[in-house]
Amino acid sequence: MAKQSKTAGKSSSSKEQTVLNPRTTKFEFGGFPGALVLTLFLPVFTVLINKQLTPDAVFSTDPFYYLNPCRSKELWIPYLAWFAGLAVFDLILPGKSMFGTVLRDGTQLRYKINGISNSFLLILVLGMRWQITDGQMPELVFLYEHHIELNIITILFAFYLATYCYVRSFIYVNREPILALGGNSGNVVYDWFIGRELNPRVGCFDIKLFCELRPGMLLWLLINLSCLHHNFVVENNFSGVNDALVLINLLQGFYIFDGVLNEEGLLTMMDIATDGFGFMLAFGDLTFVPFTYSLQARFLSIQPNDLGPQRLALITALMALGYYIFHSSNKQKSDFKQGKLPQLKSIQTQRGTKLLCDSWWGMSQHINYFGDWLISLSWCLTTWFVTPLTYYYSIYFAVLLLHRQQRDEEKCSEKYGRDWVTYQKRVPYKIIPYVY
Repeated sequence: MAKQSKTAGKSSSSKEQTVLNPRTTKFEFGGFPGALVLTLFLPVFTVLINKQLTPDAVFSTDPFYYLNPCRSKELWIPYLAWFAGLAVFDLILPGKSMFGTVLRDGTQLRYKINGISNSFLLILVLGMRWQITDGQMPELVFLYEHHIELNIITILFAFYLATYCYVRSFIYVNREPILALGGNSGNVVYDWFIGRELNPRVGCFDIKLFCELRPGMLLWLLINLSCLHHNFVVENNFSGVNDALVLINLLQGFYIFDGVLNEEGLLTMMDIATDGFGFMLAFGDLTFVPFTYSLQARFLSIQPNDLGPQRLALITALMALGYYIFHSSNKQKSDFKQGKLPQLKSIQTQRGTKLLCDSWWGMSQHINYFGDWLISLSWCLTTWFVTPLTYYYSIYFAVLLLHRQQRDEEKCSEKYGRDWVTYQKRVPYKIIPYVY
């Protein structure tokens, strides 16, 4: 009898887990073939576009050099120290505790939000190194000279990290972890690419949130600074600096610190709330962000472009407009969800929630995406029209935002049903008011 009761308990638990972690039936990026193509294409693309924009960059073409840490330890040791150091600081630096969104099992994960203390520490360290080295900053020189080689190291590290997270999603003690709805297909390559586990953690250390804002975003900042340092110190011996290179550092530096300082906003975003952590996010966070978002600075360090006062003002104004739309619309939605703006028009749904359709959110369904895209365009304009390659980012970002909008629309259509149809009639434009 005891044996039968135990078996019945297992059967009941199995049914609960099937409901909690249903099999993935809808595939993105064309399923397995698309995931395989992107896994092979995107890493090669990041290396080739950086090589194209900086033809004088030197790097080894022997893949076994990078795969063997003993041979390439001068690259692996600094990067691992960077990643591990940031992880330690993320754990020990002070910050506030916040809960994430409610998960499918009714629980909420606790997150430590300490972007302010992390940012302050980085600025302090950079300032001290500038003083100690009399502006020579050997770390920035190393980063600049080994730019493409470090690009390759981050690709391999993203591969290893994604593999670790995939394997550990099958290893558990008490109960199966919550899996991403999109990464539980049973196909090894596809699930590894999309991400099988929703929130992989080592103790209280959340791998996904950490990778979203720390090693990649801050490395992007350092790459930009290395380009500025190369132009100001190495090329001009402290005697002059290119205005376009200064501007891209200021614009992107502001954007990076704004993102890190407002990291709590990530807790409700798609990357954290619904996507698993696989190669797609690992590569995107650790490689794609630092080594393609910095293309404008990298190009300008090789081919300086003097913009002049009028162009500087135009680009700055475009960035300011984009940021204003992005920031104010996001704040408005956040305030509305907290009940601070009851006067705004909304649609009461059968689920008991409200769909905001007034002010910024009466102009388009994703007006914040439009602001974010204007920001991306302002960055590309710092290279003016010298080369079309630096405009890849704005084009890529437009495609990314369109993909996210379509994913969100599909999810909301299933979630709200007829209420979503009513909402679309009230707010017909998807991203750009009166255009799309």
